[in-house]
This record gives sequence, C-alpha cells and structure tokens, in this order.
Amino acid sequence: MATPVETLLVDVLFRVAKITVFLGVGVGLANVAIQFGAVEYVTALAKPLTRPANLPSEVGTAILATTASPTAGYGMLAEYRESGLLDDRATLVAVTMNTFFGFAQHIFTFYAPVLIPILGLQVGLLYVGARALIALAITLTGVAAGALLLSETNVDTTVDHDAADPELTDGGPASGTSSGGQPDGGERQSRSAKLRAAGEETVSKIREIVPRLLGVYLVVVILVDRYEQIASALSLPDVAGAVEPLTSALGLPSAAVPTIAVFAIDTTNGAIFIAPFVENGTFTARQAVATMLVGGIVSFAVSTFKRSIPFQYGIWGAEFGSKVILVNTALKVVFIAVALVLLLVPM
Repeated sequence: MATPVETLLVDVLFRVAKITVFLGVGVGLANVAIQFGAVEYVTALAKPLTRPANLPSEVGTAILATTASPTAGYGMLAEYRESGLLDDRATLVAVTMNTFFGFAQHIFTFYAPVLIPILGLQVGLLYVGARALIALAITLTGVAAGALLLSETNVDTTVDHDAADPELTDGGPASGTSSGGQPDGGERQSRSAKLRAAGEETVSKIREIVPRLLGVYLVVVILVDRYEQIASALSLPDVAGAVEPLTSALGLPSAAVPTIAVFAIDTTNGAIFIAPFVENGTFTARQAVATMLVGGIVSFAVSTFKRSIPFQYGIWGAEFGSKVILVNTALKVVFIAVALVLLLVPM
C-alpha cells in the first residue's frame, strides 16, 4: 500500500532541512574564509593535491571540509564555481579529488564502529581496505586529470577571494588602526561588514538551492515509494534476476545473489546477511568482499536515484549535476571492476 503523500512530504522536509543545515555551514564557512582571507592558511595543508592538479589553493578548503562533512565540501565547491573561480571542467576535477576525503569520514562514522564488528576483523578490514583503495584511486585520477586537462584558462585567479590588505599611509600605521596597533571602530565596522556580506551571500545561495532540492527529492521519494506498482506495470526485472549472470561469471557462490539483493536495499543488512555464510565457509574472505563490492554497485545505482540525483541536482542544477553523477558513477564502476579482478584472480 502506498504511503500517503503527506507522510512522504514530512520525510522530505526533514531530509532537506538536515541537508540545508550542512549546506549553510559549508557555504557560510567558504564565504567567511573568502571575506577574511583565511583561505590562505587553511589550504596550505591541501597544496600537495591542488598544486599538481592545477587547481587554486582555495579548493583545498573544500577538500578538507569534505572530511568533516561531504555536504559542506560540495557547498564550498558550488560557491567557488558560482563565483567564477572554477569553470565546469575544474569543478569536475575538484569533485573527483574529493572522493577519498568523503570516504574517510565514513570510516569513523560507519565502517569502523558498525561494519567491521558485523563482518569480523579479517573480512571487515579487507572490505574497508578495498573501498579505501578504490576511493584513493579515484582521487588520484582526479589529480592526474587536473595535471593533464587543466590550465590557467580553467580557473580565474583574479576573482577576489581574499580580504583586501589595509591601505598604508606614509609608512605609518594602516588606516583605521591606532598608533598602538589596536583596531579602532573603523576596522571593527569593516569586520562586521565582512560578516554581513558573507551572511547575505550564504542566504542567497541557500535560497537558490533549497527549492530545487525540495522539488526533486519529493518526486524521487514518491517514485521510490510506488516502485512496486511501477515495476509491475512496466514489467521491470527484479534485482536477483539481473545480477545472477554476473555472479555466475565471477564464480561466486549461489548465496551471492540474495546477498546482493539485500545489499541493494541496505548496506548494514547486507553485511548482517553475509556474515553467517563467511563463518560456515560458504564464502572465502575474498569472495565475500567481491560479493559486497558487486552489491555496492547495485546499491550505488539505487542510492544514485534516491539520494545523489536530488542532492546533485539541488547543488548544481540538472545539467551540471548530471555530469557530476556520470563522472562519479563511471569512475566507481571502473575501479570496483579492477578491485574485483584483483580479488578473484587465482593466487
């Protein structure tokens, strides 16, 4: 039975409100950093990545922010693209480079406290290690792409991202500063003006993104809720039937098919489902990890529709958001395929 639209709307409002908070933090921090010139200090840590990728040092702020909150990191990149600092190609490179740092956050919030205890130390560490190497490979691909494809034409370093230096007069103290070096009322007023400007820019960006985010999320949630009726009407294949040829080609046990079907719905439940099969010897550690990676591809396809499309379209708009999703999906599938080959090749 379909869920009432009112219930779905409440769920969507809650999700969008949560995303809006993180977006506000990310975009707000980016604007404050820009107004006060703090970007120079923060981005020094990320220069080993941004410099070889031909990206401006400001992008390092977004990369580091992604470790704490991927939503905040994306919000910063959206702000840099909107301001003209990055063109579309440079933004795609920066988004690709963000991959490992977004994964790093999940190590502490999900993989270490939840998944490894469920799977056991050997399988858990092998799976998390494989996912970490996949994410790192994607990030390094972004760095290589930046080195090969980006130049000064893809970034506009003339965009004002730093606070202007105080104007010096006759070699004396800066205007608005007393002889003792303490800021006077003029500098305090300037500081307030910068905070106000950052706040206004943040509110403007949130007002632009949130309505789009809300609309796309609502459509997707309604479609997902009514998937069974849609699948029945259109005769769509079930997940198990779709993945069985792949698991057979990879030489995985027959239990891989229902495991992947569960993974498509929920990663944690998928791990709980496969754990007993590892204990009784149905799966070797490598086969278990390979099965979960295949399940990851299927669950990624589901999550792309449920979460990535609404989020990316909300951040970037449909045209550029589609490019981001396409690049992310292609790279993940390619490197998961490489990992599967390495896991299943005879030792």
